[in-house]
Amino acid sequence: MTKHLLLWAVLFLLGCKKNDAQLSTDREDRIALDSTHVETFLAGHPEFKNYKSDFTELYRKHGYHYIWYDQNGRIDFAEALYNRVNQIGADGVLTKIPYKAEIEAVFAEDGKAKPQDELLLSAMYFFYAQKVVAGVDAQKSKSTGWFLPRDKIDYVSYLDTLLLEPAKIEEDDTENIAQYYHLRKALQRYRDIRDQGGWGAIAFPDSKKVLQPGDNDPAVAQARKRLAATGEIATDNGSTTYDAELETAIAAYRKRNNILGAHLTPMLANHLNVPVEKRIKTLVVNMERCRWLSPDIAQSKELIAVNIPAFQLHYFKNGKPVLQSNVVVGKEANKTVIFSGQISYLVFSPYWNIPNSILKKEIKPAMAKDPNYLAKHHMEWHGNNLRQKPGDHNSLGLVKFMFPNSNNIYLHDSPAKNVFGMDDRARSHGCVRVEKARELAIKILEDDRNWNPQKIDKAMHSGRERQYTLDRKIPVYLAYFTAWANQDGVAAFFDDVYERDDRLAQLLYK
Repeated sequence: MTKHLLLWAVLFLLGCKKNDAQLSTDREDRIALDSTHVETFLAGHPEFKNYKSDFTELYRKHGYHYIWYDQNGRIDFAEALYNRVNQIGADGVLTKIPYKAEIEAVFAEDGKAKPQDELLLSAMYFFYAQKVVAGVDAQKSKSTGWFLPRDKIDYVSYLDTLLLEPAKIEEDDTENIAQYYHLRKALQRYRDIRDQGGWGAIAFPDSKKVLQPGDNDPAVAQARKRLAATGEIATDNGSTTYDAELETAIAAYRKRNNILGAHLTPMLANHLNVPVEKRIKTLVVNMERCRWLSPDIAQSKELIAVNIPAFQLHYFKNGKPVLQSNVVVGKEANKTVIFSGQISYLVFSPYWNIPNSILKKEIKPAMAKDPNYLAKHHMEWHGNNLRQKPGDHNSLGLVKFMFPNSNNIYLHDSPAKNVFGMDDRARSHGCVRVEKARELAIKILEDDRNWNPQKIDKAMHSGRERQYTLDRKIPVYLAYFTAWANQDGVAAFFDDVYERDDRLAQLLYK
């Protein structure tokens, strides 16, 4: 609080407007508020009853004085908040504004202080902070399979921040990650596309498996029109011939959406054919997921992030990407859990200690059919447990990256390199297979004087398990985003592999 008061003193000396002065608790122009008005207000506005404790904390902190009014009338920031709430749809918030007509009437008046109006503006603020900054409560987010840690938003302290820095009402990277604002731009772009009529479908010819440069087909013109709608092609010339311009546009679209292969295929046509309204819903859902992530994540010196629907891993150092890799994640029956951990050690030439569930469901039935199954697959009993020996044949590959957790999930190499070239890469038993596992190990250990690429290769191929504890712990996040956008609002969309979008959308679209 001392820093806030000091800042107020500086602002006052500089002749700032009244909306910059709200945290000074001893101003002569403050108006006292009778605490009994809060109970009366909530009784008449039951949709705000969940904010009762927030009201108490807010006005107790401000010595039961008005916040939104002083002797000269309504403060400037109240108008800024009102404008922001009126545009709350831009944040993907689809809930109606409670008592909207009442709020509009307040701002239609001359701005003189009334207890009812003061409390209504505080309620409007709580509604805004809950919907735009906090999102649905933690228990509801867990019901959608989200177990990444969530920060609890202190509405009262955040209001203090906004009163000191009103510009944060438009964009605040201390409360929402940057991706939130990128998706907000994308949401506006796709709503504009919808309002302009959206896009038509591509009718891919049944007689062909691929359309490529030089081909002539009505589907080519349809693809060209579709890509022009989202800006991959500057202008639609209507040509049915697959030319260089279309080839470049399709290659860029595939790369951004992490769709493997080349040229125009039935699978790519299906991706392009998803209606714009569904894409809008996907953007809204993923903006909500952004609210659940702490902005502190971006401040991590090191960070490994896996986006399950995108089948991608990104490794960041000092805020900059240093490695990107395709990954394989858990199949539907063995979903990769959305949670976070800290990589603390690596294991080279690992054994695979086979879980009892796999032993019972897969290995024992195979052993019953083939008495030599264990020898063929380089497996052995170790006490009462079954394990697979280290080597090129091992299902974990040549290195694994450990972040101890109750889900028994980790990152690891894989000998089945062909799987990384498949469109559907939800194929594991829950752990995350990393295509560039060797490169990831080299990047993690590049500043460790005990290692170099040659030593790492030797350890990976030694055939003898070796564990190495890191000199620091690296945060790793397994997240679930079916849409992602760049700073210009250009969005990529990924398949909802665990069908979680609709469950979240039901919470948001009530």
